[in-house]
Amino acid sequence: MSHLPGTPARAERLRIGVVGAGRVGAVLACGLRAAGREIVAAAGESDASRRRLDDLLPGVPVDKPSAVARACDLLLLTVPDDMLANVVRVLADSGALREGQYVVHTSGRHGLAVLAPATAVGARPVALHPAMTFTGTAVDLDRLGGCVFGLTAEPEERELAARLVSDLGGRCLWVPESRRALYHAGLAHGANHLVTLVTEAMEILAAAGADDPASTLRPLLTAALDNALEHGDAALTGPIVRGDVGTVQAHLDGILAEAPQTLPSYLTLARATLSRAVTDGRLVPIRALKMREVLDEAAAAARPVRWTT
Repeated sequence: MSHLPGTPARAERLRIGVVGAGRVGAVLACGLRAAGREIVAAAGESDASRRRLDDLLPGVPVDKPSAVARACDLLLLTVPDDMLANVVRVLADSGALREGQYVVHTSGRHGLAVLAPATAVGARPVALHPAMTFTGTAVDLDRLGGCVFGLTAEPEERELAARLVSDLGGRCLWVPESRRALYHAGLAHGANHLVTLVTEAMEILAAAGADDPASTLRPLLTAALDNALEHGDAALTGPIVRGDVGTVQAHLDGILAEAPQTLPSYLTLARATLSRAVTDGRLVPIRALKMREVLDEAAAAARPVRWTT
């Protein structure tokens, strides 16, 4: 195999350090260790982080972030998005980063720009984001197989980035620097908002008397998700697509009376569904107008949500 400049065979012997032993960092480091990579040190301050390190990386020394950075050839930064820029700046200003060192972060939102202080001292930046939700336990290791990693790197670092993904059993998706936030928005909208949607659906079913809302929903949601991923809008069913204004009105009446906390998201998603049904021609405009009027009336009748601090 040929190697890119600066990534000879010794790349397979890179000493890896981890700063941020949260759910993602501890699991990825464990996966890389299982693939034969050397994890030389990790930083994690909370009790939960220390427990993860004990469970997933037994024997790996725990140290301060600056000490971890100095000890490794590849620094894996798995800190929260809003902390990342400050962590990189502090490590660079303290002299903990050096020329030729790989600095890899796992933020979905950020690309290479956030690593500018590291690049300025000659470090080699990589953005490597797993498109997966994590529990921070060994359960996650099997989920990494086939997981897509959103990668952003300069040509000189691409081979190393792809090797790391291969070590973890994942697949590469190369994301342009300018599209990182958009890439992450798609994942968050699909996964994070799905959790909110499912939770609210369970609240509505509980209000209707279901003693096990999760079991009631599971077969339906599994089929709906599979169909949506396979067929997109063509998988859409239900009263809005059929133009059943009376049914939607009944939904709104029941939700307003028994589960009003779920009404805002129901209305928002109903409007989005209505728009897509009209766009693809399955619902005629006059029927859509009646449906929209019902949704608007329910929004007007709902008590405004007051945010408190």
